[in-house]
Amino acid sequence: MHTGSFIRCCLFCMAVTTIAACHNTNKVQSGKTGWVKLFNGRDLNDWVVKINHHEVGDNFGNTFRVEDGMIKVRYDQYGAYNEQFGHLYYKTPFSYYHLVVEYRFTGEWKKDAPDYTLLNSGIMFHSQDPHTMPKEQNWPISIEFQLLGGLGDGKPRPTGNMCSPVLNTRHCINSTSKTYDGDQWVRAELIVLGDSLITHIINGDTVMRYSKPQIGGGVVENYDPKIKQDGKILSSGFIALQSEGQPVDFRKVEIKELR
Repeated sequence: MHTGSFIRCCLFCMAVTTIAACHNTNKVQSGKTGWVKLFNGRDLNDWVVKINHHEVGDNFGNTFRVEDGMIKVRYDQYGAYNEQFGHLYYKTPFSYYHLVVEYRFTGEWKKDAPDYTLLNSGIMFHSQDPHTMPKEQNWPISIEFQLLGGLGDGKPRPTGNMCSPVLNTRHCINSTSKTYDGDQWVRAELIVLGDSLITHIINGDTVMRYSKPQIGGGVVENYDPKIKQDGKILSSGFIALQSEGQPVDFRKVEIKELR
């Protein structure tokens, strides 16, 4: 998402540039003890779809599908894109956890989608329940772990960013990750400790840390005002995979609860 999730974040040391010092210092070694597969490789029975302009549970155009043991995001059954931003939610909320997602960009970007969606997807977390989203709500109230692919132009385009309408600063805060061009698989990890510390990891390298995410900003449209309580700290919520015009594959979604 270009304009981001709908939070206000207080970053450590009050400066994003301090995160660069963490780059290449945290190599995560994870055993399998305690790990649970959120995606079973066969179906989406444990997942809930919410697409803009559609009711919760309506997987319009078969946007999210399982093929070849992967979750595939596709738009071949769409007409006009019409800002039909979509999210695929796991059925259970989480608070303290280590999440691993492996993804790759593939296929042809839907050219009538907004320009910023090219080689762009995301993992939403600490999200509101999809059942609380009205039909015309465009994005969930959540934090976004933004996933970006390189544009092949030699310019840096980091992935593992954090998007948020932070007051008096940028909507999206870039991580310190490398640029990943083409259709290579990338391993994205989140270590989430409620509201106290959130860590973004790309291919084993820590690329961003922050804390105390709060609801705020004015990007989300057509929300239920009872849900968007500005200033409320986000300490738990649902996890979702994003669709916004770029085909993408997810072959692994695993979690280890840390409580």
